[in-house]
Amino acid sequence: MPWREKQYAMCVNAVEDHNVFGESMSFHNLPAVLLLFLLTLFSCPGCQDGRDAKNGSAKKNLSAENLLPDTIISQARIQDRVYDLLPRNIQWVTNDSDPVFASPGAQKGGLFRAAISSFPMTFRVVGPDSNGSFRSAILDNQLALINIHPNTKNIIPELATHWAFDPDKKTMYFKLDPEARWSDGRPVTGWDFAYTLTFMRSEHIIAPWYNDYYSKEIEKVMVYDDHTIGVKSTKAVPDLHLKLGISPTPEHFFHPLQKDFTSRYNWAVVPNTGAYQISEFKKGRYIRFARKQNWWARDRRYFQNRFNVDTVQYSVIRDLNLQWEYFKKGDLETFGLVQPKYWYDKSRTRVVENGYVHRIWFYNDLPRPSLGMWLNQDKDIFSQKYMREAFAHAMNIERVIEKVLRGDYFRLAQPFFGYGEYTDYTIAPRQYDIKKVESLMTDQGWKRGDDGIWTKDGRRFSVTVTYGYADHMPQLAVLKEEARRAGIELNLEKLDTSAMFKKFLEKQHDVAWMGWSTSMRPSYWQGWHSDNAHKPQTNNITNTDDPQLDALIDQYRESLDEQERIVLSKVIQNKIHDICAYVPTFMVPYVRIAYWRWLQLPKFYGTRMSEDLFDPFSATVGGLFWLDTDIFDKTVSAMEQDISLTPETIEDTRFRVVGDLP
Repeated sequence: MPWREKQYAMCVNAVEDHNVFGESMSFHNLPAVLLLFLLTLFSCPGCQDGRDAKNGSAKKNLSAENLLPDTIISQARIQDRVYDLLPRNIQWVTNDSDPVFASPGAQKGGLFRAAISSFPMTFRVVGPDSNGSFRSAILDNQLALINIHPNTKNIIPELATHWAFDPDKKTMYFKLDPEARWSDGRPVTGWDFAYTLTFMRSEHIIAPWYNDYYSKEIEKVMVYDDHTIGVKSTKAVPDLHLKLGISPTPEHFFHPLQKDFTSRYNWAVVPNTGAYQISEFKKGRYIRFARKQNWWARDRRYFQNRFNVDTVQYSVIRDLNLQWEYFKKGDLETFGLVQPKYWYDKSRTRVVENGYVHRIWFYNDLPRPSLGMWLNQDKDIFSQKYMREAFAHAMNIERVIEKVLRGDYFRLAQPFFGYGEYTDYTIAPRQYDIKKVESLMTDQGWKRGDDGIWTKDGRRFSVTVTYGYADHMPQLAVLKEEARRAGIELNLEKLDTSAMFKKFLEKQHDVAWMGWSTSMRPSYWQGWHSDNAHKPQTNNITNTDDPQLDALIDQYRESLDEQERIVLSKVIQNKIHDICAYVPTFMVPYVRIAYWRWLQLPKFYGTRMSEDLFDPFSATVGGLFWLDTDIFDKTVSAMEQDISLTPETIEDTRFRVVGDLP
C-alpha cells in the first residue's frame, strides 16, 4: 500500500472504529513535578459524555447543555458574584519583543504518529493514578496565564496579555486575552481562575498535594471584571511569576464537584485552552488528538507557525524493540536514539543509510531529571542508614556508563542538578567501593553467606529493583553482577509502566528505578517532606521522614529572600545526600532522535530548553516541526524505486554547557 494511502487508511480505520468521548482536564505549568520514566522514548472535534465512556465509547455530541446538565452554573449563581475593586496606578507590562522561536515556512496539516508503552490509567491529571507519563500530553494542552521564553527566560503572554506586580511582593495582576476560549467554545473568564482554587482545595479530587499547595501557598484569586484578575500568594517569594501564573479550571464543566469525582471524570475529556484536544480513543490501543482549526491563539506572536500537524495519534506499542520496527516501516514518525545501541548499531539500517530517515544530536541546557534508584525506607532492609550507604557503594554506575552506555551518558551527582545558583555542584555521588561496603556491613555484625551475600540473623541483603522498560535490562544486569561482587543480591522485576508507577505511589517497592522531571526551581516538599511519607499517592516514594530536613524545607518554602533560598537549597541538597535514600545514576544533556525526512525543523532545530524536538504540544517549546508534503512524496517515490537519497546526521552543540559535564 502506498504510504500516503496507508496514512489515510489509518485515519479512516480509526474513525470507523471510533470511540469518541467526553473531555479531560489538564493544567499547564503547575508546580507539581511529573513523572519522567528513565530514558523513555515517545513519540475542535466532536466529543462525548465522559460518564458513559466506561468501555471507551459514547454516542452523544459534547455540549455544555447535553453533556453534564448538573455542571451548568445557574443564572442566579452568576448574578450572586461580586467583583473586587481594582487598585489604582497599576503598571501594566507585556512582552511582544522577544525573538520568536518558530519557522515562518512551517506548513499545516498531516498526521503525526507516536508510540506509548502502555495505556494511561486515567485521563484525570489529579487524584489517584493520575501522575503517569501520559499526563504531560494532557497538561501541555492547557495554557496558563503566562509562560517563560525558552531562550531568554523572560515572561511571555499566554492566556494573559499583560501583567503587573503589586508592591506587597505577594500579588500579581493579569489582563486576560478577551479572545481566549475553551475547546467547547465558551469564553475563558476570571471566574475560571477563581474556580481553580475551589477545585484544587476540594477533598473530592483526592489529591493531597494540590489540596495543600492551593491552601497554603495561594491565598486567593480576585476577579475585577471578566478579563482582569489578581492572584495572591500567602507570602512574598522570589520569582513570584513562577508561582502565580496559574491555569484556569472550567467551572461550567465540573460544578458541582461531588464525591464521585474520580470515577465520574476518569475518562472524561475536559475543555482546554491549548491547540489540541483529544478527539478519539480506544482503551489499550490508541489516543488521538485533533488540532483546533480555529484556535483562538493561532495568530498570537509566540504561537504563530507552531502546532502544525492536524492530528497526533499515540498508539500503544508495549515493547521498545517493536516500536523500532514500526518506525523503520514508516508507521511512526520519530524514534529516540538516546540509548547508544540505537544510535551506533541499530540505526545502521537501510532507511537511515539510504537517507530516508535523518538523525540529530542536539544539546540542551536545562535542569536535569532525577534519574536513579529510590530506596524505600519503610522496608526493613533500608530502615538503617548504613544499609542504604552500603547499597549505594555497591552500585557500579560508572561501569554501566562505560560498558553499556558507551561513555555517552554522564554520572548524575544528586537529584537537583542543573538549577544554576540553587544547585550545590560540590556534592559528589558515592562511588562503587567493595571495601567500603565490607566495612559498613562487618561493623554491624553481618557476614558473607555461602553464596557471597551478606547475612545476619537469617536475613540476606537481597532487594527487588522494579523497572518498566525491557531495554533497561542490560544496565540493570551489569548492576546486578557488580552488586553481587559486593555481597548484595538484586532481584529484577519488570512491570508494565502504569503498574510500575502505581506500585511506587503505593510505596510497595524496595528500589524504584525511575526519575522525576524538573521545574524552574528546586521543589523539595512533595518528594522529601514527612508530610508526604508513609502514605500512598504522594511523591515521597523514599518515605523520608527527617525532622531536620522538614524544618529546612519549611524554611525554604517560607523564605522571602532569594539569597536565603539559594543557601537553604544547597543545605537541603546536602541533607538529602546524607540521608542516602536516593542513588543518582545518569544525566543526558542532549536529545538524540531519528526522524523521517518529511518532518521538518526550524533552521535552529530547537531551543535552549527543548527536551524533545518533536514535542507536539508543549506551550513552552513544542509544536515547532511540520510535515512537508512534497518531501513526503519524493521520499515515498525514492523508496518505491529503491533510489538512495543523501544521509544526514546533525550535531548541534550550541547550547552545550561544559559545567554540566564531569
